[in-house]
Amino acid sequence: MGGLADGLLATAADSTNDALVLGVSSSLTGRRWLWRDPSATRDAGRTARMGMAIMQQAGVPEIVGRMLAIRGIAPEVVQDFLTPTLRALMPDPAGMIDMDKAAQRLAQAVTASETVGVFGDYDVDGACSAALLTHFLRQMGCRVITHVPDRMNEGYGPNTPAIEAMIDDGAGVIVCVDCGTAASDILSPLSARADIIVLDHHKVQGDLPRITATVNPNRLDCPSRLHGACAAAVAFMAVVATAGVLRREGWFETRPMPQLMDYLDLVALASVCDVMPLTGLNRAFVTQGMKIMARRQRTGLNALLDVSGVTDDRLSSSTCGFALGPRINAGGRIAESGLGLELLLCEDALEARRLAERLDAVNRRRQTVEGDILDIAMDMAARQREEGHPVLLLCGRDWHPGVVGIVAGRVKEKFNRPVLVGAMLEDGTVKGSARSVPGIDLGTAIIAARQAGHLTSGGGHAMAAGFGLNAGDIPALHTFLDEHLSHAAALPDAVDLCIEGVVGVAAATVELATDIGRLAPFGAGNDEPLLALPRVRILRADRIGREGNTLRLLIEGEGGGPRLKALLFRASDNPMTPVLEDRNAPPVHLAGWLQAHTWNGRTTASFFIRDAAFTN
Repeated sequence: MGGLADGLLATAADSTNDALVLGVSSSLTGRRWLWRDPSATRDAGRTARMGMAIMQQAGVPEIVGRMLAIRGIAPEVVQDFLTPTLRALMPDPAGMIDMDKAAQRLAQAVTASETVGVFGDYDVDGACSAALLTHFLRQMGCRVITHVPDRMNEGYGPNTPAIEAMIDDGAGVIVCVDCGTAASDILSPLSARADIIVLDHHKVQGDLPRITATVNPNRLDCPSRLHGACAAAVAFMAVVATAGVLRREGWFETRPMPQLMDYLDLVALASVCDVMPLTGLNRAFVTQGMKIMARRQRTGLNALLDVSGVTDDRLSSSTCGFALGPRINAGGRIAESGLGLELLLCEDALEARRLAERLDAVNRRRQTVEGDILDIAMDMAARQREEGHPVLLLCGRDWHPGVVGIVAGRVKEKFNRPVLVGAMLEDGTVKGSARSVPGIDLGTAIIAARQAGHLTSGGGHAMAAGFGLNAGDIPALHTFLDEHLSHAAALPDAVDLCIEGVVGVAAATVELATDIGRLAPFGAGNDEPLLALPRVRILRADRIGREGNTLRLLIEGEGGGPRLKALLFRASDNPMTPVLEDRNAPPVHLAGWLQAHTWNGRTTASFFIRDAAFTN
């Protein structure tokens, strides 16, 4: 039970009613450190009692019990949270409207050995959805044609020339994955030439396409309540439903049943990279999917793991979000949109290695392009914040449309405001991406702006969206969004850090890190627990990595004792770096994540720094 058992871990339930952790009201990044425990200023013992009850009933360590209590996980559902399974959590796919129609038509395509066209999107979710469906249909004997649109030349979503080309190539069924819900004007006329199915999860805007089936848990008339499912999850359930139809029709009496669980590595990757909430069914998808991925049986992903330098014996959601996802996305951002899908479908090890290295090189080029834009965007954002804009709208010429989403995310992290970043093109139009902060539904605002005539295109989720407009309409759009999202003005300039415990360096052990790791997978809807290390002495600081952009520290408690490795990423432009590199600096408080990593059979603990503060 790590440091807690020895009384070395403090939580809000052990503290006074002061909501500040270690008295930090303004860290080196301008943040307050608050207790995540909502009962900290009310009933200081409530979480402790709940944690003890969970510990006793579920047989988990006390630290895990407390953190589960903070997350509102009741004792009776603890096991489903800690060991989520599809058997317990996956509903009948038929609960999604139009799923039966889609499964029946796909099963018909299988039994008739038809050619199927799969039209995907150029992000990770689109690539995973297309790869999953394509692999299944090919395994069932179908000929499958795939198409991923070029971001620059075709834009997002279905387009008539691409779909007509697949029909002309013999496709009697077209399946649009991770797109298509908003493409009624494109798909409805084409339904006279082929049966069209949409497997999507984006917000609905306007009329649905008049096609064979539109399976989307975010349809207003869909009773499934699977609003947080990504497109790859929808595609997986479509495959399960299709296999069910084939089984009932006797298709597998003389043929092997496919191992559908083997597709969960793709569902896990897409769920994490599309920032889906890691609660309920998604926890089961990601937990089971990471086990499949760890087997390294998908040739393309195995090659990409090697090229990414992933050496940990155990994979995590961080592997998806920081190692695999950016590289798969890179092709769609600034190079060939279909590279990610091609890699995921590749079954030749040498070719997979070549594709993985190509994506890795493209990703490095993407980082350079992004860096050139980011400095300018940050300056523009600072001026708009000084002017009091609740929403930041940043546009520039010669900005690459493929990286504006990443830039928007970085600006959002710094200023804690909804951010739209657009690339002004030579034809006088703007293509952009938007990112939001918790509690601000940017996707709905984008749709409202489109309906009001300020955008020529737009849509997405609460936290992320895409948009297009004429450059002359930028001021009117900014005014509209400032008014529509005026409540964003009340947000603090920096997001408060929600700390779950204070632990001395000596108690930050592998055992404690392993206990905390039982709450994984971490991500949206299940944040990784943030811990604070008080009064830390920095014994050594080194720059590591390709460009020296990671700071590696050796730290110990103020009174000495066991030492711990700590890491700070993106150190080059971080306000903490000068303090952490100063050998003459006094002790500091650190906030971050304690993780255990295993390589070559040896497990060690590391602390990943999120923030730092001077001691009082």
